Amino acid sequence: MADSRTFVIVGAGMAGAKAAESLRTEGFEGRIALVGSESEAPYERPPLSKDYLRGESPREKARVHPDGFYDEHDIELITGATAVAMDAGARTVTLDSGRVLDYDRLLLATGSVPRRPPIPGADLPGVHVLRTLADSDRLRDVIREGGPLVLVGAGWIGCEIAASARQLGAQVTLVDQAQAPLEQVLGPEVGGHFAALHRAHGVELRLGSGVARIEGGAGVERVVLADGTSLEAAAVLLGVGVAPDTRLAELGALRVDDGIVVDEHLRSSAPDVFAAGDVASAMHPRYGRHIRVEHWSVALNQGTAAGRFMLDAGEPYDRLPYFFSDQYDTGMEYTGLHGPGDRLVVRGRLEDQAFQAFWLDDADRVSAGMHVNDWDAIEPIRRLIESGRPVNAAALADTRTAVDVAEVARA
Repeated sequence: MADSRTFVIVGAGMAGAKAAESLRTEGFEGRIALVGSESEAPYERPPLSKDYLRGESPREKARVHPDGFYDEHDIELITGATAVAMDAGARTVTLDSGRVLDYDRLLLATGSVPRRPPIPGADLPGVHVLRTLADSDRLRDVIREGGPLVLVGAGWIGCEIAASARQLGAQVTLVDQAQAPLEQVLGPEVGGHFAALHRAHGVELRLGSGVARIEGGAGVERVVLADGTSLEAAAVLLGVGVAPDTRLAELGALRVDDGIVVDEHLRSSAPDVFAAGDVASAMHPRYGRHIRVEHWSVALNQGTAAGRFMLDAGEPYDRLPYFFSDQYDTGMEYTGLHGPGDRLVVRGRLEDQAFQAFWLDDADRVSAGMHVNDWDAIEPIRRLIESGRPVNAAALADTRTAVDVAEVARA
């Protein structure tokens, strides 16, 4: 008997596209409607601040699937359409065109939106954010036109764009209230490594300083810091983080708390409604609490898992959080989740081009680990975290000892 069910996916990014793929891979033969606000086929976002921004890779390379994939798999891809309402009781989603989609099961993969801090002048022409292909295109054009670029926020987006802009020859200033780039994520010590990296490549760092206002006439002309310092600027990039796009979930009366609250099977508070990717605050079996991670790998893996969960299949989602970054000739990978009180143990030297870093909880278990330019390290780090065994910090830091559970486990 033919499957007459309709599964609707709102959000045609990585998570939504992988969920649609997963549904077909798992044998679902009903109707799939994949709805995206942009007039683009689903694409990956990491290249937007790296190789795509620099003009080194074509638009097509960023796409999640090749041309023809959605037609070949009988997936109805609805682009340029924004879902503006949902009714969990009636099981309907309404698009901005007025079209109503009935669903048997619904996945919300609406992602996140850039934060825009209330800085006077932030609405001037020449003030940018980076979230879409179109944003990246505009920013590339601005960088190529020349003139100083001021980046507000030294997180992942700010640091990656600083690196790409310098590689394109731009004059770059990176501004943040923290004392080091990436300090909120990696702490001041590891952040210091990235501060030195950017200084070595000619980026001016203005750390420990906020932005008072952005000034200009027909466009941006300068950024004035809280201490009164004035920075010349032909363009400004706001890279101060993103917020989960929960607007549709709130309209549908779903439980929302720093994202759409879902269980370990990515199921929301409404029957037959799931969430995945940046927008999902998911119960994690390992940590015993809800966590939300904004990264490509979560969109990829949660999207795939969501397809199975919509079919009442699959094990609870318990993958370790993971993210990566590339800046200049430096690459890093991080996995796990460390807390503010966890102790940092460095293997190697932070001043070197390659090292590893670990965070230990109060029971000397590795809660998270990362490497810089040490590409064989991530899997041993992952196994060490998953073992849950206490370690000897001195053995962990000793480069003569293998990063192996048996060798660094505490007696």
